[in-house]
Amino acid sequence: MKKRVVVLSGAGISAESGLDTFRDSNGLWANYRIEDVCTPEALARNPERVLDFYNMRRRQLLQVEPNDAHIALVNLERHFQVDIVTQNIDDLHERAGSSNVLHLHGELLKSRSIKNPDIIVETRGDVSLGECAPDGAQLRPHVVFFGEEVPELERGAKIVSLAEIFIVVGTSLAVYPAAGLVNYVPYGVPCFLVDPTDVKASYRVFKHIKKRASEGLPELCSLLISNF
Repeated sequence: MKKRVVVLSGAGISAESGLDTFRDSNGLWANYRIEDVCTPEALARNPERVLDFYNMRRRQLLQVEPNDAHIALVNLERHFQVDIVTQNIDDLHERAGSSNVLHLHGELLKSRSIKNPDIIVETRGDVSLGECAPDGAQLRPHVVFFGEEVPELERGAKIVSLAEIFIVVGTSLAVYPAAGLVNYVPYGVPCFLVDPTDVKASYRVFKHIKKRASEGLPELCSLLISNF
């Protein structure tokens, strides 16, 4: 039976494909405050502005491609059971070919009813004010806004608790509650961190590969294939 590798991925892996992150000082986020486009209050106050912002993000996503880090995780599936728990709302893991991806914070290429979060529709184009879900309610981005609960968090914790090898890539482990998933890694499991900067990874001992995801992750995957 294949060993189970669990990967916690964050914005850094997507940034290397050209996607803007909310920590960037330029790009899409530069002209917007989080409070104006990524909170329940913003949606209630000015839904058109929120919809327009996510329309721009969706258009940008459709113009970029997976990078070498995404591809490395696909190749890893040939040798391991690979489960990806991602903080990202893009579909780059899936487009690269990864089979098992859990999106903690929702998915940009989906929208949902503003009244019933279980009514979800695929969305590749723009969403306008007045465009409704099948229940007649306004569509909103199928993403977890700041201040909202993370409904997939418990499922993510379950996946992490089954890890036999654990990898963190592209995240500073500063965004909670997702960063708290590290605490569910079983004792004694080998833990790896791929990030070019210094990251405080709680009490866990990580083998830190100080490289960008597109460089460090292919190297790590080759190492795992050779040694496990």
